[in-house]
Amino acid sequence: MVKVDRRVLRTQEAIKKALLELMSEKKFDSITIQDIADRANINRATVYLHYLDKFDLLDKMIEEHIVNMSTICETEADLDWFESTVHCIEYLEENYLFFSTMLASEGASFFRNQFVEHNIKEFKKDIDITTGKNKGQNEEILAEFVANAYVGVVEWWIKNEMPYSPREMAEKVGDLLERVVES
Repeated sequence: MVKVDRRVLRTQEAIKKALLELMSEKKFDSITIQDIADRANINRATVYLHYLDKFDLLDKMIEEHIVNMSTICETEADLDWFESTVHCIEYLEENYLFFSTMLASEGASFFRNQFVEHNIKEFKKDIDITTGKNKGQNEEILAEFVANAYVGVVEWWIKNEMPYSPREMAEKVGDLLERVVES
C-alpha cells in the first residue's frame, strides 16, 4: 500500500476547498490559479505541483466524488435499498460544500451530467421491465426519468440547505422511487 504524506493531503484539501469557496463567490472562468493559491495560503507553484490547471483540479474533484459515490453503491449492494440510500444521502451531506457549489454554480452542467450518468447506471441495476408495473416500458427512458428526478430532488435538498435529515430524505425519496422502479 502506498503511503501518502499527510502534508500533501492537507495541501490538496486546502486547494480543493479554496476552489470551492471561490466558485461560490464568482464565476469559474474568472478564478485564477493565483486566487486559488492565495485562498489556500500557498504559492502558485504548489498548486501546479498537484494540478495542471484549474480545469484539471475541477475534473479531479468531480471524478473523486463520482468514484466515492460508486464505491458506496458497490460496497452497500447487500444492504436494503433504504439503508443504502441513507448512506448515499449522508455522503452528500458530509460533502455539502462540494455538492452545493457544483449544483449551484454556472459550471455545474458538467458535474450534473456526470452525476446523472452515475445514477442512470445505478438505477438500471434495479429496473425490471419484464414484470410488474414497468412491464413493457423502455429501460433507457425509465432510467433517464428516475435518475433525473433523483438528481433534481438532491439539487432541491442541497439548495434549500438540507431541510430534512438524510434518513428523512431517504424515506421520502424511497417512497417515490418504489412507485417507479420496483415492481
